[in-house]
Amino acid sequence: MKLLMFTKHLQELPLDEMVEVVKGLGFQGLDLTVRPGGSVLPESVKADLPRFAKAASEGGLEIGMFSTGITAAEEPHAEGIFRAASELGVRFLKLGYFRYEGFGSAARQFEAARGRLTGIAALARRYGVTACVHTHSGDFIPPGGGLLYVLLRDFDPAEIGAYVDPGHMTVEGGFSGWKMALDLLAPQIKLVAIKDFQWFEASDPRLGKKAWAAKLVPLTEGIVRWPEVFSCFRSAGYDGYVSVHSEYQGAHSWRDLTVRELIEQTRVDLDYLRIASTFFG
Repeated sequence: MKLLMFTKHLQELPLDEMVEVVKGLGFQGLDLTVRPGGSVLPESVKADLPRFAKAASEGGLEIGMFSTGITAAEEPHAEGIFRAASELGVRFLKLGYFRYEGFGSAARQFEAARGRLTGIAALARRYGVTACVHTHSGDFIPPGGGLLYVLLRDFDPAEIGAYVDPGHMTVEGGFSGWKMALDLLAPQIKLVAIKDFQWFEASDPRLGKKAWAAKLVPLTEGIVRWPEVFSCFRSAGYDGYVSVHSEYQGAHSWRDLTVRELIEQTRVDLDYLRIASTFFG
């Protein structure tokens, strides 16, 4: 496997320093955000991507994937991002999210998502890039791996792949749901995200009882059974990119870390990940 660092929370650093930090932590490459508010803005791809590619290459890193906000082929800049990925030799794009509109809408929204993915698949085929759908817990389509399998089962995995996230999948299927989903998705898995969660007491007066919220925590403190997860990846024959999401900032994190604290926590996470991933083979 090749370890990538998700650049979302390093964006305040100068580019050369970002590359130096990622290399110093022991990563092989970048999971580069190419989306509104990202490291590279969609409208600035032509101007800015060469700078990032040059800095990464000179720092001994590769750009393994783009994390984009693309949800339809006809969106402004969508084709330009696919073209840029192809020209740089970046083979994988993470797509944006389809938001769940509420009870009674799921069947309609799944069909609409399939329609959009059909158009995106044509772009992927044209540029030799695989577009990947991420499993994100909560009000997203799909929220877990089982529903991702339903969404993707009619697509060519070379064009539309699965971006599995055992953290989000465990939130939605904490006992064996995550494992069965990985089992179903095995032929379609193209990317893996690493993050972990814990349940925290929250406040919701509508329930008339305790409420709970899932927040990101260090890999040693969360609910994901990482050695078992990596054993599944080994059985599935997966040996691709693994993107580490050190999203330890904001309300969705157990603590709101500074960038320097986040970097040090990432170092600790990687130490654990290297142990857990020995089950990878």
